Amino acid sequence: MVLRSIEVTVEKDGTVRLPTSVKLSARRRAILTILDEPMTVAETVLLSEAALAEDWDRPEEEEAWAYLQSGK
Repeated sequence: MVLRSIEVTVEKDGTVRLPTSVKLSARRRAILTILDEPMTVAETVLLSEAALAEDWDRPEEEEAWAYLQSGK
């Protein structure tokens, strides 16, 4: 048996957010341990980055913000 740990965020409503997508060969069981300590701002930013990157990397976003890039 191989165990793999992934740090996730659990929202107040119980929604579990993974920092990146997880590829599995089949459906698997998981154990979630909830830590009784608040997240820091830095942790929140890091866990959100992967989800936001999907939107950031779209061609429409590049075009919308192109005027801020030097040399354009």
